[in-house]
Amino acid sequence: MTRNCYNDLKAAVWDRGTCSGCGACAAVCPADAIRIEGGSDAPVNIGYCKAETDQVPCGACYDVCPRVDPARPPGREACMARISAKAAFEVAGRQSGGAVTAILEHALAAGLVDAVVTVTEDRWTRRPASVLITQSEALLGSAGSRYNWWVPLLGALKTAVVDRKLRRIAVVGVPCVVQAIGRMRASENDLLRPYGNAVRFVVGLFCTESFDYERLIEGKLRGEHGIEPWQVRRLDVKGRLEVQLEDGNVLKLSLDELEDCVRPGCASCTDLTAADADLSAGAIGSASGCTTLLVRTPVGQGFVDAAVRAGRLELCGEVDMAAVERLAEKKASRA
Repeated sequence: MTRNCYNDLKAAVWDRGTCSGCGACAAVCPADAIRIEGGSDAPVNIGYCKAETDQVPCGACYDVCPRVDPARPPGREACMARISAKAAFEVAGRQSGGAVTAILEHALAAGLVDAVVTVTEDRWTRRPASVLITQSEALLGSAGSRYNWWVPLLGALKTAVVDRKLRRIAVVGVPCVVQAIGRMRASENDLLRPYGNAVRFVVGLFCTESFDYERLIEGKLRGEHGIEPWQVRRLDVKGRLEVQLEDGNVLKLSLDELEDCVRPGCASCTDLTAADADLSAGAIGSASGCTTLLVRTPVGQGFVDAAVRAGRLELCGEVDMAAVERLAEKKASRA
């Protein structure tokens, strides 16, 4: 069987500047030969490839990449339910309504999943990293969206599947991560099947673009505005970037001002709402303090219903889908 190798992926994606940085190629490489380093806009290969070097059929990196022949996302209206909700308990550091944290906290506590692949950050430097969480208490401790930052999230999935042999995993990620998971689930490549089979629940987060840590923190905030990472309480994107500081002040930056801080690969993404997820979530379309949830699959509906029945998730009201659609169409038109 002839399969594509990393050189094909390099030509199709890396060299064209469309890499999303999701980390899927590095996660599924059976030789651990693909590396993603901070400050780099594309992965690198260490000089070995099962297919290229040893003529052993592989193609895992190529088959999993969400930027290889990307499909236009289905209509955002293609969902089972549209819900506005919030955590029914206090979540420190919650972003919007804390609904995603509430759903996942209950899923871990009830044994519906064994682990959650998500993003954490150093509370002093604000530097993000992918993490595998297996305890609901630890999940609550890392609550709050870190997805404004770029991070090769799926590196933690390899830890979960290969090292820990976990088989009931939830993944929370932005659209490119969700698209990579979708390829794992649908692929006939034997090297990808263990990953696809191990993912039970996928939460996709609304995303316009991701910021590079070095460019935003070191270049923009520290270099131009004299703001240290420890002074930042929260970053929130609502048509612009709002940098909430520990002293109560807020720095507001237009997205045009931050163009050089955005990952180049984000420019080729047309999916705002992570259409391939079981459940999509974001602040757009809901009142302040609540989260918009777009239920895509029966699996997503089941996790939402379970959290509601357990008293961990509280429904808020109607979703303004027109607001979601406007921003979704604006992003889709970029390509």
